[in-house]
Amino acid sequence: MYKKAGPGVIGYMGSKRFSRNVEDFRCEACKAKVKGTGYTDHCPNCLWSKHVDINPGDRKSDCKGLMKPIKAEHNRKGFVIIYICERCRARKKVNANADDNRELLFALLNALAA
Repeated sequence: MYKKAGPGVIGYMGSKRFSRNVEDFRCEACKAKVKGTGYTDHCPNCLWSKHVDINPGDRKSDCKGLMKPIKAEHNRKGFVIIYICERCRARKKVNANADDNRELLFALLNALAA
């Protein structure tokens, strides 16, 4: 069970202000080129992310560590990916996208959290 809110809590984002940034990037984990949509926060190929935001899209995190996908959940809205930062150990949840690697998402459904 997760705590309701606060720093260091899965899903905590301070204020829930969203800043849309359309940015293309090269995945630091698998080296794939990723075309950003303004909502892209992870690589659709390997599902890894980078700890760049405090609030979605703000690019204000000083950490910049790689975010490892450790587990997936599925609810009525679709897949949710759970990450842990390899540098600062922060955890976050993000919604999966339609173009995400489904084979990896299903593998993460049965994964044990790190």
